[in-house]
Amino acid sequence: MVLPRSAVATAEEKPDATRAGLERLSQRRVFFGHQSVGGNILEGVHALLPAPDALSVVEVKDPAATIPAGTLAHAFVGQNEQPETKLAHFERLLDGGLAKQVDVALVKFCYIDFTSSTDAKALFEKYRATLAGLKSRHPGVTFVHVTAPLTTVQRGAKAWFNELRGRPVFGVGENVSREAFNALMRRTYDGKEPLFDLAALESSQADGSRETYEVNGRAYPAMVPAYSDDGGHLNAQGRTRVASALVTFLASLPEPQREAPASAKAQP
Repeated sequence: MVLPRSAVATAEEKPDATRAGLERLSQRRVFFGHQSVGGNILEGVHALLPAPDALSVVEVKDPAATIPAGTLAHAFVGQNEQPETKLAHFERLLDGGLAKQVDVALVKFCYIDFTSSTDAKALFEKYRATLAGLKSRHPGVTFVHVTAPLTTVQRGAKAWFNELRGRPVFGVGENVSREAFNALMRRTYDGKEPLFDLAALESSQADGSRETYEVNGRAYPAMVPAYSDDGGHLNAQGRTRVASALVTFLASLPEPQREAPASAKAQP
């Protein structure tokens, strides 16, 4: 399978590419498991639609529900701050019948699932094992891996005051954990399986320059402040940026390999 390039932002997605992506997605069935940042991204997708019926964005709760072509189905999976529950819920939905209804599936964690003490290696291993099992059981589905989203990092007088009082500075330790998880995602899947690098998009300006900060002499990525109004969720600019890239990325995936009907197989 020829894989699309990982979605690393070096420039804004072109409107023509986004329109072409939406047109191609009108022939596909995608399932997206997420929480609040995923909701932000879907808001961005809605805003990109040239017409309300260009792509159907619907929430699904019944895994046996029929999903027609041209549907971006989604569900709020698991509980925030409990990433393992998101994997388990995503797995139940697909094994419960959803895998028979979709061509592409992806699940993403939220920034709030990571603290400065998160064991990124253990969480990644749980993710890897879950996705490997799903791929084995549902070979007709293309599974897309998504890096964990970032937050901004507190800077200026507030950061200095917190450091002075021995308090954590918002985003510093958490983004270190997120980057540790994301590094494992890239090392394992980049160039081998579809990988949508959400963290790279969030930490890159339109000109490709990166938003970073240093811990013990090492640079770590952080969300570009212009993409969020609260430091974690995507604002209008962030939603448009990520949604455009996701639409283009999903549309660039190879066509699903559907199994031929039994009657066709029987013909010489």
